[in-house]
This record gives sequence, C-alpha cells and structure tokens, in this order.
Amino acid sequence: MSTRKIALVTGGSRGLGKNMALNLAQKGISVLLTYHRQQADAQQVVAEIEAQGGQAAALPLDAANIGSFDGFLEQVQHTLRATFGAEKFDFLINNAGTALYAPFADTTEGQFDEMLTIHFKGPFFLTQKALPLLNDGGRIINISSGLARFANPGSSTYASMKAAIEVLTRYQARELGSRGIAANVVAPGAIATDFGGGHVRDNEDLNQYLAAATALGRVGQPDDIGPIVAFLCTDEARWINAQRIEASGGMFV
Repeated sequence: MSTRKIALVTGGSRGLGKNMALNLAQKGISVLLTYHRQQADAQQVVAEIEAQGGQAAALPLDAANIGSFDGFLEQVQHTLRATFGAEKFDFLINNAGTALYAPFADTTEGQFDEMLTIHFKGPFFLTQKALPLLNDGGRIINISSGLARFANPGSSTYASMKAAIEVLTRYQARELGSRGIAANVVAPGAIATDFGGGHVRDNEDLNQYLAAATALGRVGQPDDIGPIVAFLCTDEARWINAQRIEASGGMFV
C-alpha cells in the first residue's frame, strides 16, 4: 500500500487546477485530477508529474452533473486501488468551475442555475458523497474568489455562489472536525489564465485596470495560487481551519 498522501483536484487539466496539481506533486503528494473535456491536457499534466517522479491519474468529471457523482466516485475508488494502492484519499480540492460575466439586470434564470450547480450545489454534493473515501485527518479546500469580498460589475451571480461556498466551508470545518478534517477557502484575485475565455489575461485594458487596483501592482499568475493550496495540504498547515485565505496581491484594499 502506498504511504503517499493523495489529493483529488477537480478541474486539474489547465489553469489554476493544473498549477495546484503540479505544486501538490512537488510536495510528494499523489494527484488524482479531473477534467471535463480537455483529456489531452489532463494526460499532459499526469505525464509531467510522472516525469518528475510523482504519481498521478486523471478521470473525467462533469462538475455540473450531480447525477454522475456516484459513478464518478466508483471510478475514483477503482483508480485509488489500481494506480495508487490505496483505499481512500486525503485532500479534496474543489476547483472546477466556469465564468459568467453578465449584469445583474440581464442575468437569466438559466445562467443563474448553471452557476448555482457548478459553483455551489456541485461542490456541496460531491464533497458530501466523497466523505466515505476521505481519510480522517484529511483536508477540504474550496476555491472561492476575491469577488466574494469586493464587487466588480458583471459578476453578481458568480460571486454570490462563491460567497455561499465560503459559508459552507465554515460549516464543513465545524461538522467534520470530529474526524480531524480541516476545511478552508482559498480566494484568488484576478489571475491571468484562460478562465472566462482569457478575460483577465488577454484584455489589456482590463489587465491594467486590475493591476492598478492591486497593492502589489500586477494581476496574479497561476503560480501565485497553486503553492498556497499545496501548503494547506502539508502538516505545517494542520492548525489552519475554517479560514478564508485571499490571495489577490491586495486587490481593492
């Protein structure tokens, strides 16, 4: 049986999730990452981890299809045994998500429901259903957004769901503490990835506006976030619980 700790990272094929997976592997943690459509990208992350001497595997997951979660977790159980020689995993990182940029006055019920499912209902029930596979003494890390603290027009729906996940995280910490499971939130600020169609990365005017609104004078990069998630999965972070850690370089302070 493997003695390595194991992390399950949703949405780990690219962007922040990929960076999280790579940083976890650098800590000696085995990584089971999920992808929605980007199988080739996911396998490339697995190959990169394995090339550095780590253990990794990738599974498909539609984070918006809650009815698929039972089958997905059966696949997780099989992969834990076949790839990692384990029965359970240690760290659940709820990272998968999509963007929505729409004014409050124009947001449709369909858009609202999609954000609700992907960013709140999905992580709620995936975590609930994964509890039997999560080791005692493990960690839950939910990914929120700086937008749950400060308001930028056009993000009311997305940000509201992230605010909900922050409240849920405190309840998870309180209710799962008897199993030694800690739950925390990492809330990135504006990050230059392909999230939302590369909204922050590729729009020069927006990039400059956000950099000017950030105390450290630039937008974030994936490697500003992945190491924080990896740290929260180390023994040094064992006493951090029920916390919201914003990693935004000091946006709108």
